[in-house]
Amino acid sequence: MKKTIFILLICFAVLLPSVSYAQDSTSFKGQASAWMNLNTNNKLPLYLGGRYIPQFNSSFPLKDDHKIDFEASLNINGSAGFSPFDSLNASGKIKPYRLWARYSTRQFELRAGLQKLNFGSASILRPLMWFDEVDPRDPLKLTDGVWGILGRYYFLNNANIWLWTLYGNKNPRGWEPAGTNNDFPEIGGRIQLPVPKGEVALTYHHRVADTRSVSASIPEYSEVPENRIGFDMKMDLVVGFWLEGSWVKKNKDLGMFTNQEILNSGVDYTFGLGNGLYVIYEQLVAANDEKPFHFQNTTTFSLLSLSYPIGLSDNISAIVYYDWKNMNSYNFINWQKQFNNLSLYLMGYWNPKNYLIPAQGEGENLFAGRGVQIMLVFNH
Repeated sequence: MKKTIFILLICFAVLLPSVSYAQDSTSFKGQASAWMNLNTNNKLPLYLGGRYIPQFNSSFPLKDDHKIDFEASLNINGSAGFSPFDSLNASGKIKPYRLWARYSTRQFELRAGLQKLNFGSASILRPLMWFDEVDPRDPLKLTDGVWGILGRYYFLNNANIWLWTLYGNKNPRGWEPAGTNNDFPEIGGRIQLPVPKGEVALTYHHRVADTRSVSASIPEYSEVPENRIGFDMKMDLVVGFWLEGSWVKKNKDLGMFTNQEILNSGVDYTFGLGNGLYVIYEQLVAANDEKPFHFQNTTTFSLLSLSYPIGLSDNISAIVYYDWKNMNSYNFINWQKQFNNLSLYLMGYWNPKNYLIPAQGEGENLFAGRGVQIMLVFNH
């Protein structure tokens, strides 16, 4: 299916100029970043890294506010870990970051290719992190995309319906303990409805998991049908308030991994202190059990996030997680300085050596223990 989608993208690019009715537009931009991480708890205490994401966009207007547009970008990155005068470990990779084509009207869009697919009301600890791994500590909020086709229809009352099919995404994502069997497509959908002072949504997804070579504690099957149901709501009351939850049911006996339930509730509010102190509080409970909703093998996290702008070009933020099961706290602070197209980030963290924050994407080992990271980002 990846090859099919790629061929479709090429065909669109070749044929579209002959059918467009208005002047097309193209743009090129990019983001270059370099970082240094110092953590004496790591085997390699000093890490240096760099990344460049070039992005090309093209848009072709059609009749009656219809449009076809494209996006193509690469993730070019490399890093090296050092133990001075002792050892070195270096790696690098070039891979597609986004590669999609989209047909859209005023109320409908159909997008095919490698794309970002995320949704939900929770802010940081997200039960509906089904298709991405955005790390809240990452100033760039980078995440790999998924290969698939997504259709969305927007009603005039702000309700909307999503339908998608995915294929060729075998690696585990988000909260998944096991990857996907590449022989079967994934399908799903979502309906989102407006309610007084907010919105509610219901989401469903089906896939066939592959538990081979995952863990000795999980039985090995090449085909494990899996169904997911998600619910989320967000209300704009005196404070912002949200609820979000998911239930994942596997149709084979995997012991405690047969059922997974994740629930999140949270609030946010901007206090009128100085330039405005933005506060988020979230509570999350995650359980893996043989029977649904028994909540015997649970993990509970509390989270507090603070953000405060210091003038027009400076911002300081902090995130504190508390793991109630293991009685550990995870602490992260970030100072950002903006210089036109250039951004400087100075980050510090104080975490347990045994890093157990769930579903945080790449870089978990780098943030175990205590350390600092400096990042420089240039956008053009």
